[in-house]
Amino acid sequence: MTTLPMPAVRPANPNFSSGPCAKRPGWSVEALKGAAVGRSHRAKIGKARLEQAIDLTREVLQVPADWRIGIVPASDTGAVEMALWSLLGARGVDMIAWESFGAGWITDVVKQLRLPDVRRIEAGYGELPDLSTIDFDRDVVFTWNGTTSGVRVPNADFIPADRTGLTICDATSAAFAQRLDFQKLDVVTFSWQKVLGGEAAHGMLILSPRAVERLESYVPAWPLPKIFRWTRNGKWTGAFLGAETLNTPSLHSSRI
Repeated sequence: MTTLPMPAVRPANPNFSSGPCAKRPGWSVEALKGAAVGRSHRAKIGKARLEQAIDLTREVLQVPADWRIGIVPASDTGAVEMALWSLLGARGVDMIAWESFGAGWITDVVKQLRLPDVRRIEAGYGELPDLSTIDFDRDVVFTWNGTTSGVRVPNADFIPADRTGLTICDATSAAFAQRLDFQKLDVVTFSWQKVLGGEAAHGMLILSPRAVERLESYVPAWPLPKIFRWTRNGKWTGAFLGAETLNTPSLHSSRI
């Protein structure tokens, strides 16, 4: 097990939860002034707001230019499920868990997808497992920061640059609060209601070129629901990119 020291400095506003979190300091209803409420996300103003949200995400998180960013249904859960059901199965997978959300992804992979080659690398609540035991020739699924425990990986140094498997990272409690090394992360998921204190309806999903290559070269053995389909006839369709969203997002979410 890996034990990290408790932080000596606490935030001025320590309020955090597994659900919606506190708004940013200074937030008021005035932030919604000019929001495009009541307008279609397919209208010109709606598309512009969605593209702005993605452009700002790329800028603030310093996402590389060739990583793809999309707004997807069903919060962070939907984003993670899209990655698990669409990308896993091409090779063995190491599932890393030390709190409830990571354990939930293990349940999905073992009991729902029923993948034959799954290694479980787990630690008790409040601890980290031995990250040196992860095999990055396999796909790897892990949370960057445990939402319920607050325990996080110290950095991305444990992930090799020359890995052959994909790294799928649930970063919903880390994005915008902790620096993410996208060169080490092939799939990053999060939702607005955690660090940003926004709405929970939609998730954000960021894909590296390696993840897109997997999508175009690998067809899962199981049927994929409509919300999980990125490709058609082995080619990227552009779904869930830019202003193209499958479901209707609230257009004042970008005003948080």
